[in-house]
Amino acid sequence: MDRTTKAAEVTKLKDRFDRMTSLVMLDYKGINVETVTKLRAEFRKAGVEYKVAKNTLVKQALKGSKILDALSPHLVGMTGFAWSYEDPSAAAKVVKAFLKDNEGKIAVRGGLIEGTVLDAKGVTDQLATMPGKDELRATLLATMQAPLAQFVRLLAAPSQNFAYLLDAKHREMGGSSEG
Repeated sequence: MDRTTKAAEVTKLKDRFDRMTSLVMLDYKGINVETVTKLRAEFRKAGVEYKVAKNTLVKQALKGSKILDALSPHLVGMTGFAWSYEDPSAAAKVVKAFLKDNEGKIAVRGGLIEGTVLDAKGVTDQLATMPGKDELRATLLATMQAPLAQFVRLLAAPSQNFAYLLDAKHREMGGSSEG
């Protein structure tokens, strides 16, 4: 790889690290092409960008940043990087699901979320179990709708209670409850 190609690659890596919300690092030695193709497809479906990068280029891209020291122990051997840009738990969820069917083919080295470095267990147990963006939106929407739904029920209660009162009075006077 010549200097201009390396410089361009470092710039792309720096951009990915700047835009990410979370990162999962994988040790993929021993994985075959078919399996990595399946993994890449799952990442694409989840909106995660996956790339195998040289550790030296990653170190150059992170030079001067706070996270370089924390990530350095994980940057040995063949490393795959999965960047999540919108949903912080997306990459970790894909990896956790993928590990169930492909045990031993890949290994999680660690992860990163908002400047905090996670070990492999932290990625699969904590980051992967965080609610996703859609789950959080649904929860927020339900929280916002609950007071409105209760307000509508309160508005309808007097007329509903009045209808029950009329029906009870009608039955008390010996009228039929039909029609």
